[in-house]
Parts: sequence; structure tokens; C-alpha cells
Amino acid sequence: MKAEIITIGDEILIGQIVDTNSAWMAEQLNRIGIKINRVLSIADDREEIELTIKESMARVEVVLITGGLGPTRDDITKHTLAKLFNTQLVMNEEVLKHVETLLGARGIKIIQSNREQALVPANCQVLFNNEGTAPGMWFEKDGKVVISMPGVPFEMETIMTEKVLPRLRKMNNTTAIVHRTILTQGIAESLLADKISQWEDNLPSYIKLAYLPGPMVIRLRLSAYGEDSEKMSKEVDHQLEQLLKLIPNYFFGYDGDTLASVVGEILVRKNTRLSVAESCTGGYLAHLITEVPGSSDWFNGGVVAYSNEIKEKLLNVDAEALDQYSAVSLEVVESMVRGAMKKFNTDYAIATSGIAGPSGGTPEKPVGTVWIAIGNKEEIIARKFSFGKDRGRTIIRASQTGLNMLRNFLMK
Repeated sequence: MKAEIITIGDEILIGQIVDTNSAWMAEQLNRIGIKINRVLSIADDREEIELTIKESMARVEVVLITGGLGPTRDDITKHTLAKLFNTQLVMNEEVLKHVETLLGARGIKIIQSNREQALVPANCQVLFNNEGTAPGMWFEKDGKVVISMPGVPFEMETIMTEKVLPRLRKMNNTTAIVHRTILTQGIAESLLADKISQWEDNLPSYIKLAYLPGPMVIRLRLSAYGEDSEKMSKEVDHQLEQLLKLIPNYFFGYDGDTLASVVGEILVRKNTRLSVAESCTGGYLAHLITEVPGSSDWFNGGVVAYSNEIKEKLLNVDAEALDQYSAVSLEVVESMVRGAMKKFNTDYAIATSGIAGPSGGTPEKPVGTVWIAIGNKEEIIARKFSFGKDRGRTIIRASQTGLNMLRNFLMK
């Protein structure tokens, strides 16, 4: 079974809000074996809404719509749907009672536009909205299903979870989709593709590989489509085992993991603790770490030693080393690691120092040059990187790279 998702709202088209509904809906539909054919965003325009729904119904079995169901004049979705399905709006007493109760409990005076939210097309099946005043609507015509829901994310998600997904799951009992996603760091997408090309060429025809690159990680997603979900799951797991043998130094986890969480798990197993000394990353490394629930079990703290003076005073970096080699050097980041371990009484530390830009570069050390060091009291490893001219991406990449360097060090 295939579906298309339509989001309605001028605010999406002008970039005023980000369409998170489509991503959430697509993920939920894939979990029950429904393949997404297209995701469309359109304006609050009657003709555009009607035309787009008709075109989607011609292509797929299920059309899901969000937006345009509020109490204001620009919310025209249900009026357009009534016309499209050749019916009139009628008052639904159960919805009206719910609207009156909900708004009354909030101390909101009920006006005519609130009551009109209980008007629904006569031939739709009402999908009750426990979280808001606008109900969802389910239409069936010529073997096709059209579902309209509010655009407010938590309202849509409740209707989808409680009303829509259980019904669609029963309708779609023949197709299964299996997804597995692994996370990699420390290798460019082109090099990664070249490294696993032979394995990719030999995948079974019903398994597809997708590359999902980002500034932090490259995700590799395997998707299998067929009827036997158990068989597909076993084959996908087998293929992942073969893949991980090809990229052991770059693979760090599965979807939902982060480099910081993986590093934390290793540190906890070793009963050890971490600190950080940051210059060019400006605290972003500590931010990634403290995003992890329970990071206090393995992270003591860090210092943003942005100036040379602070590097000297707080981390005991030698002034002569700063003068001779500059702050962006192997010698300085190694000293920062030692200083962080001593100051925060930790077993391991990560240090970063670089030129994030847009200014400050030299022919010898252009913008994007970053030195990163990791280690413990017995051994420190430092490497120089070039992360490009974009300041934001340099900060992100340096932080992630530092975590991945430590992960590899811990796994030796």
C-alpha cells in the first residue's frame, strides 16, 4: 500500500514554521508497511487543495492531510473536502459538546467560530480529537482513503496513534517494511561509498541502501520490502554484520545513539571519568556530552579556555609553548589534555584548539584548521584536521571528531 502526505499552510511555504508533521507521519506509516510516495506542502487555497488531493488519489491508496482545520477564516480544508466529496457540513453534537467542555474548562468564552469547528462533512467518519477542538475526518471513495487531521503536532499525533494507524494496519496486511540504520563518523561519504561498493552491489534485490549524510554523522539505512517480515529481518541483520566488518573504525552505533552516549557507556563500563578542554569549540563538546541523560555518572566537567591567558591560568599550558608553536598546535592541545585531567581529576580528557573563522587564518594554518587531542595519563594522541571555512560546521565536526577519537582510543 502506498500513501502521500499533504501539509496545508502558507506559513510552511514561506518558511515561518518547519513541517515536522510529515517526517513523523512518514516514520509511523513505514513502521506498518505503508510506503510513502510523495510529501507535498501547499498553500491555503481551495483550488490548490482540491487539485492536489485529486492528483494524490489518482496515484496512491491513502492520502493524509494536515492543516487548515482551525477556527479562523483561512482554515478552509473541511469546506474544500465537503465540496470534493459532494456533501454538506453538518453539526456533530458529540464534537460540539467536547468543544464546549474543553474551552469552558480553560475559562475561554465560546463564540460562533468555536462552535463551527463541530461542523463536519456529512459523509465522513469523525476522528475524535481528545487534545483539541478540531476533529479529524476519514473519507472513503472508490477504494481510496483520505484522512484529514489538525496541523498542531501533538493533536495530529494523538489522532494518528489512537485512530488512524490501527485502522491502516488492518487494511495493509500484505506488505512489510524493515529498516535498520547504522551511524558512522570520521570518513567522507564518497570514501565510505567506495569502501563498501562491492558489498552494496551484492545486496539482495529487495534490500535497498540509502546514504543520509549530515555534519555530525553519515547514516546508512538498509530497507527491505516484501511479505515475510521475519525472513527480511534476518537477512537485513546478516547484511549488517557483513557491512560492519568492512568499516569497524567508523561505525559507532545505531539510530538513536550518539557518539557522546556511546562514549559514556564505555566509560561507565571501565568505571572511569572524562573532562574536556575547549577552545575553538566553545563549549559545544560539553553540550553534546551533557545532552546525554545520566552523563554525570562519567563526566566531571570542562573549561572553555578561549584565550591564551586562560589556557595558561586554568590548564597550566606553558607560555613558551604558546609563543613558540601558537595555540593551534600539537604541543598546546596535548598540554590542554593533561591540564584538564589534573584540574577535573579525570581518567581521560579531550582538547580542541583551532581557527573556526571566518578570519584568523594564515597560509600555514588556514581557516578550518583544528588540532584535537585525546588521552589518559599514559598516552595522548593528537591530530590535525581541516574542517572547511564554515564556522558552525567546524565547531560541530571538531566536537564529534574528538568524541570519535576518544571512542576508538577506549576500544583499543
